[in-house]
Amino acid sequence: MSQNESSPLKSSSSSLQDFSMMSLSPSLGSSYPWLKELKSEERGLYLIHLLLTCANHVATGSLENANIALEQISELASPDGDTMQRIAAYFTEALADRILKTWPGLHKAINSTRVVDLVSEQALVRRLFFEVFPFLKAAFLLVNQAIIEAMEGEKVVHVIDLDAAEPMQWIALIRGLSARPEGPPHLRITGIHVRKEVLDQMGHRLSEEAEKLDIPFQFNPVVGELEDLDVERLHVKTGEAVAISSVLRLHSLLASDDEPLRKKLPLALKNSNGIHLQRALQMSQNTLGELLEKDTVNGYSPSPDSASSSPLSSPVSPKVDTFLTALRGLLPKLVVITEQDSNHNGSTLMERLLESLHSYAALFDCLESTVSRASFERLKLEKMLFGNEIKNIISCEGAERKERHEKLEKWIQRLDSAGFCNVPLSYYGMLQAKTLLQGYNCNGYKMKGENGCVMICWQDRPMFSVSAWRCRNSL
Repeated sequence: MSQNESSPLKSSSSSLQDFSMMSLSPSLGSSYPWLKELKSEERGLYLIHLLLTCANHVATGSLENANIALEQISELASPDGDTMQRIAAYFTEALADRILKTWPGLHKAINSTRVVDLVSEQALVRRLFFEVFPFLKAAFLLVNQAIIEAMEGEKVVHVIDLDAAEPMQWIALIRGLSARPEGPPHLRITGIHVRKEVLDQMGHRLSEEAEKLDIPFQFNPVVGELEDLDVERLHVKTGEAVAISSVLRLHSLLASDDEPLRKKLPLALKNSNGIHLQRALQMSQNTLGELLEKDTVNGYSPSPDSASSSPLSSPVSPKVDTFLTALRGLLPKLVVITEQDSNHNGSTLMERLLESLHSYAALFDCLESTVSRASFERLKLEKMLFGNEIKNIISCEGAERKERHEKLEKWIQRLDSAGFCNVPLSYYGMLQAKTLLQGYNCNGYKMKGENGCVMICWQDRPMFSVSAWRCRNSL
């Protein structure tokens, strides 16, 4: 979080020490003028305190107190303010939406006239994400290089895209295959998407590129949800060398495995009052991520895979396991998976809120460091992508909760159980991706190898993982 004030946090902490000990009670009334007097650092810390307090009230069913906390947060949060104000605005909206869902009639009435084309909206914000951040560009370089190396010498190559949303990835692959010393293969790409027009557009663009480079090419569109995919529709033929790519897609299958028990185990937030806030006042931090990482608010600093200690968070996922087993039945030469490296699939609201505060803090910090606050593209990204994801993580349960990002360690366990083994990503691919990140003129983008996989990071926090796999018994 960029700060305009130059004085250390500890030098302006007396008022925060006073109000940190206050209880959130109706006696405070409906107006909180003293909140407006807070400096940026104080406001950021108090917003974190309020968010966690409010979430605890929501989790324990204390809706009157939750409402009071939301009223205070609304005095401070703003979607066009500093980093903490912006992120607080979207977490506040998510918590309010969760409360509204306890009155289904009210929730439906408020949203009854809302007309949103979710598929078109997702396509728009994904394009913005691709343009503003280098994460997907770097992932595409790694994926394509892994495919090119795995398909060396193959004459017929079949690439299956489990979420055919970005033609630029495969245009780059076509160009890479056209430069092979032995000549290009006969290339077939199967794209899976819920919208026929998206696939038609992709097929047209890829066919044009292949024709320009004189590469034998065929595009196979498969319209439908990944959750309902019949692998027979992929039309894998004998003699084809198959590569499968999944970019930010597999985690949504975890929604089918949600257990009712998850909804019945609220994790109460403890010690979210003055003593931990006072510890925070001893530090002066530069980013929201650093504030959260220092265990400053409630005595709980989530580890990268804290949910893995819970029996409910074990990687046993029937839908995903069945799907991966079906993919293995196609005998692919390579499977490459890109996922957001975050733990947003915890069994309780508090667990998910704490983890998502950490990970989305990094994304908001990234935008604060690289894009103007007044940027219209930034506002759209934060609202239409990050805001909607936060709302899904915090507000939704059961099959409705699709944003179930998990850490690389769990995907490794699942793929190993399904009969896959890791293929280390190549040095050349990593070099290409690292060069791309360095070209953004921002030293916050980093990359590191981990167990043969690659983590694309903001500062030192892993944001996205890219991993490659082959069938365990294949040579």
